[in-house]
Amino acid sequence: MRRSTLGAAGALAAGIATASLAFAPTAAAAVSPGTATATYDCGSWGGGVATLVMTHSGTTAQVTITAPVTTPIAVGADSITSSLTLANSTGPNRVFTGKKNPAIPAGGTAKLGPLTATPVVAGDKLNSYFAGTALKLVIFGVTVNCDAVTSQSPGSFVIS
Repeated sequence: MRRSTLGAAGALAAGIATASLAFAPTAAAAVSPGTATATYDCGSWGGGVATLVMTHSGTTAQVTITAPVTTPIAVGADSITSSLTLANSTGPNRVFTGKKNPAIPAGGTAKLGPLTATPVVAGDKLNSYFAGTALKLVIFGVTVNCDAVTSQSPGSFVIS
């Protein structure tokens, strides 16, 4: 009888271990490169090089942007509505949206995000969008449209 008790306990322990693995959080999927730069023209609001940092998990990707937009007055946290369109060479374009930003002092550079896009899928290749406004910000009801001037460097964000 002792042998079957140990066998049942072993089977129970193995079952618990297997269940634990099934419910363990999955690792974030990869994006390569994780950081890219591109040049944007935002008219009278500025222009120049923007830095984009992307992460990906499941069917959601997030991007943070240090944008070439200078604010003439201080802007409070989470008060800029933003959207970034990235061209996808393997499927539909992806639009990242959100209303997340740190407080920005007068004359400061806009830092946006994380902005979120869903769905994204493995194989997406995301780069600068040239067929219209690529980056749109709404600050105190004023719309700032930015056009991409260059492709991303060192290249497209590739979702895997």
